[in-house]
Amino acid sequence: MTEGENSKQYDLENRTEAFAKRCRQLIRRLPRTITNIEDAKQLARASGSIAANYIEANESLSKKDFRVRVKISRKESKESRLFLRLLCIDEKDGLDEERAALVQEATELMNIFGAILRKTE
Repeated sequence: MTEGENSKQYDLENRTEAFAKRCRQLIRRLPRTITNIEDAKQLARASGSIAANYIEANESLSKKDFRVRVKISRKESKESRLFLRLLCIDEKDGLDEERAALVQEATELMNIFGAILRKTE
């Protein structure tokens, strides 16, 4: 692995962690409805799982384990995007804009993990 590839891995580790933190910041500002509480729990789990599984992928002992972890990160990115879309958001306080930005980031992460999987086939 070259130095550039190694630094890209850690950049993506930081990016996935930042995504999980931004999701949690959004969750703290949401209206407290029954559906938001349940969807927010799922969003918190899925967004954190993206980062955790990508970190585990980088520590994997085999190519097969690496691919499994990256697949999980991609799946959790899709789930995060779904739960972000399901949240009931008041249009005030800029929550809608932040949700849209997070949906975009989840989509980009999903595409990045897909590209990684294609390159490791």
